[in-house]
Amino acid sequence: MLYSIVIGGIAGWLAGKIMKGGGYGILMNIVLGIIGGLVGGWLFGTLGIYIVEGTIGDLIEGVIGAIVILFIAGLLKKK
Repeated sequence: MLYSIVIGGIAGWLAGKIMKGGGYGILMNIVLGIIGGLVGGWLFGTLGIYIVEGTIGDLIEGVIGAIVILFIAGLLKKK
């Protein structure tokens, strides 16, 4: 559980840096990173894409999932 929080936090922070202007502050980006890790894992599993196992793979999935979440949240925020 702590592992997921730490990886999700790093993923959220990285996604906030990648999505300039799409961030919601460090705390919310961390929360979105944790959720993004779940979304990324589900998304890659559904598409049949398998990334390297271990911490790096988890981080990549989390960052991509968090970017998807930040993108969707940005679309909803503009409305």
